[in-house]
Amino acid sequence: MRRDLVVRAQAGDHAAFSELAAAAIGGLYRVAHLILRDRDLSNDAVQNALITAWRDLRGLRDPDRFDAWLYRLTVRACHRSARTERRRSVTEIELLPSHDASTADDTRTVIARDQLERGFRRLSTDQRAALVLHFYLDLPLAEAAETMGIPTGTMKSRLNRATQALRAALDANERGAVVTKEGIA
Repeated sequence: MRRDLVVRAQAGDHAAFSELAAAAIGGLYRVAHLILRDRDLSNDAVQNALITAWRDLRGLRDPDRFDAWLYRLTVRACHRSARTERRRSVTEIELLPSHDASTADDTRTVIARDQLERGFRRLSTDQRAALVLHFYLDLPLAEAAETMGIPTGTMKSRLNRATQALRAALDANERGAVVTKEGIA
């Protein structure tokens, strides 16, 4: 069924492409948001990827590889967006209500998520893309490398450097928090 839709879309069927895009747009947005960490940039990257997909769909040789091709276009759109967008990073802090016993676990979860978010923001776009493709989308190394358009060995080294950089960023955040607590006490 999906292959049939791709073939029809390659022949210029707008409805078939719309159906393919509607089925894929949620996953594409999640990947773009994980890479770019910005709602508006992610929407733009997905839109650009879908425009490129429609424009270049006839050149797709294997209709069964449509999903991988679409993710590759999205990752490339994210890279272009990250290169051209030089914005200040705005951090929103949600004020939490008083800390009672029922919110203690929620607070720890929010704190852990915030630390991970800050660490993730310190990574380069390539490092975030490698982590997202391999760990979030659960793609094997070879497929993630193909999606990024790089050799498998390069993907392995990017993944290794990304995890090391993320660990270092998390450790730095934690050391800063300890110093701040000690300075206050």
